[in-house]
Amino acid sequence: MRKLPVPWTNSSEAILTITLLLILIGIINVFSASFVSAGQLWGDAFYFLKRHLAALVLGFFALIVAAKMNYRRLQRWTPFIVIGVVALLIAVYVVGIEANGARRWLKIGITFQPSELAKMAAIILTAAYLGPRMEKRRTITILSGPVLITLGMAALVLKQPDMGTAALIVALCLVLYWLAGLPNRETFVIIGGAVTLVVYFATSAAYRAERISAWLNPWDYQLTTGYQTVQSLLAIGSGGFWGTGLGKGASKFYYLPEAHTDFAFAVLCQELGFLGAGLVLLLMGGLAWHGMRIALGATDGFGSMLASGMTVLIIGQAIGNIAMVSGLIPVTGVPLPFISYGGTSLLINMAAIGLLVSVGKQQQTQTEKDSVAVVKDDLPQQRKLRLLSRNRLGKQ
Repeated sequence: MRKLPVPWTNSSEAILTITLLLILIGIINVFSASFVSAGQLWGDAFYFLKRHLAALVLGFFALIVAAKMNYRRLQRWTPFIVIGVVALLIAVYVVGIEANGARRWLKIGITFQPSELAKMAAIILTAAYLGPRMEKRRTITILSGPVLITLGMAALVLKQPDMGTAALIVALCLVLYWLAGLPNRETFVIIGGAVTLVVYFATSAAYRAERISAWLNPWDYQLTTGYQTVQSLLAIGSGGFWGTGLGKGASKFYYLPEAHTDFAFAVLCQELGFLGAGLVLLLMGGLAWHGMRIALGATDGFGSMLASGMTVLIIGQAIGNIAMVSGLIPVTGVPLPFISYGGTSLLINMAAIGLLVSVGKQQQTQTEKDSVAVVKDDLPQQRKLRLLSRNRLGKQ
């Protein structure tokens, strides 16, 4: 059976190719979803597109730096990375920018969200701890430093308030523990504790409880809390199989809030239909497949956990956003990687791709070295066979 032709020779090249395709789709979708509001609010239909492209430039720089560096250096820098991120999260409460009742942003030349950096810090911290333990076949337990530190970072994010991001930070850490071989009894404890905490935090604040009610039956809250979900479902449903065409979707005309950010996938479904949505899902699936191939083939425990974490970071956010836009989970404010507008999120996701490529490159280099070593080991045997052949010919 012949294999389908693909424009790559290894998983690192596949990751880069898929990422570039998603970025291209994202550029088109961000402009299509935002040109109406940008033109009316800022007097420039390209306002959000320009900012998105500026974030992409920084993102490509982060991707290239991360891809070219030796990822093992991060293991030595872990304490400094974590201390720096915690300091930024604390600084949010002192000099942070407040918007829509939340204080989540810092402005140091550029405006960014430290909580996005906390996601990557949690992965690096957990990978640096679990990697060596996996190599030495030591017992994995959640009663360890990375879990406590991650919970501390998540608590700082939760107070901003940003429950969705806080939950994601903790989930990234715990998923890596599970992948590293967490005992079943501790896994069940985590699941039980997570369900308890979600129920508690979901009902501890009135606005969260209302969100849960709106999620269960958005049509009863279609003029208030459930408005976004209802408009998102209408946008997805109206796209049909072929879509209404690029730029022709009606939802961005102030029907769907956050059309170019959290609900960018709904606009894509409306304008590109099932085919466009299917393409994005297929590309995300390819990203997950090749990301885990890199993780499984990594040359060391830290690289394996780091690649797993970066893959889970991107794919986990994609699943969360698509589930939210489709009404399968409550509105959480998690953007769709590479498709949604968002500076800090885009920067972190592209850096994550760079680290995946870095781990893949080390794997490829090691494979080539092993191949050379095998050839060298076989050389004496090959020489013996040649001598035997010559002796036999001489006797004849």
